[in-house]
Amino acid sequence: MKIAVIGTGYVGLVSGVCYAELGHEVVCVDNDSAKIEKLRRGIIPIYEPGLEEMCANLVLDGRLAFSESLQDAVEEAELVVIAVGTPPKENGEADMRYIEAVAAELGDHMNGYKVVCVKSTVPVGTNERVRELIAARYFGPFDVASLPEFLREGTAVHDTMNPDRVVIGSDSERAIALLKELHAPLTPNLFVTDIRSSEMIKYASNAFLATKISFINEIANICEKVGADVDDVAKGIGMDRRIGPSFLRAGIGYGGSCFPKDTKALIQIAGNVKYDFKLLKAVVEVNRHQRFSVIDKLEDALGSLDGMSIGVWGLAFKPDTDDVRESPAIEIVGKLIERGAKPRVYDPVAMDAFRRGHDHPAITWCGSALEAARGCEALCLLTEWREFAEADLLALEEAMNRPILVDGRNVFGGERIGSTGFSYYPVGRPVIRREKHLVRELN
Repeated sequence: MKIAVIGTGYVGLVSGVCYAELGHEVVCVDNDSAKIEKLRRGIIPIYEPGLEEMCANLVLDGRLAFSESLQDAVEEAELVVIAVGTPPKENGEADMRYIEAVAAELGDHMNGYKVVCVKSTVPVGTNERVRELIAARYFGPFDVASLPEFLREGTAVHDTMNPDRVVIGSDSERAIALLKELHAPLTPNLFVTDIRSSEMIKYASNAFLATKISFINEIANICEKVGADVDDVAKGIGMDRRIGPSFLRAGIGYGGSCFPKDTKALIQIAGNVKYDFKLLKAVVEVNRHQRFSVIDKLEDALGSLDGMSIGVWGLAFKPDTDDVRESPAIEIVGKLIERGAKPRVYDPVAMDAFRRGHDHPAITWCGSALEAARGCEALCLLTEWREFAEADLLALEEAMNRPILVDGRNVFGGERIGSTGFSYYPVGRPVIRREKHLVRELN
């Protein structure tokens, strides 16, 4: 099958590479000429495990190519996948400019029957708008289908090649047959529905997962006050098949390019039809405040943060990605600076991405985890990278001015901490306070 993928962001690039891996001929299109040139030279603009090697092999085999010409790619394609960005507007609503621009351009270059799929996350009714824009310029046969993605950054290649399900929204048997043929090698779980339901499934999925995260974080906050252990609580409730264990890990909240954007967009979608989505509004509010528990714990341990060197481990919103969009680290580092602290920051892959948008004279950019902790009054773990989980805690304790660890992702268990001199502040679990740190503080 010949496929044109429009957009080389996370969704477009990963989807294009994976379709080529299945044996199809794929052209990924982008109007950013510098980006296309880098992709042709094997330079991948995102950090995603396994993607660079897979991409290089497929280009060598001739199954994957990159182009600036939408016209050339579309004229050759049987299937056109729209995967351009839908960034949020100030009111939270998804910005449809790029989708609509691509749809209009498609109408100029269609030269026969094709299935046009929207893989971008879009409000309900967008696929119908895409159909209208194409039909205004092209009078031949074509179909439009909704094909939402459910990949996770950091495991995007695996998720695309091993999906839980593939959702196909279409009213055309011809389009449905083509999309079933394309995805049948990936999973038997091919769920076909109408276009509007398919568009809603994507938003509803992300909203529900975000709700689970905010729920367990609220439970964690109560656990801290009543002396319970949120890890055990999460295990206990997760064993109920009706609830399940996924997305019940307490921490400092979600971030990234999907959950924050999609929850706000769904609230706006509801508002547009005069429905007040109170539950999801609360989910968003809980998530925003949850990250600041790190600051509260630091002030509990140290008092004033003014003039304090504070180590920060992790800038990406999650491990195995360099994506810092909506990362809790942005506001946490900002609050540290507001309170007069001197953050010493380190992330295995996201340093450059974070620095581009959030550089500040108060920040020290460190080359290793140990360097970030050296001489600090406290250390905050914000991203659960394996490198941090496997750190030598005794060497870390020796390097710090005061061994105080705020574990925003509950990476360390009590046994590992118990063999050290750390004062330990997890999320929703009992705090371990070392009296000697209180004495040193008074001195």
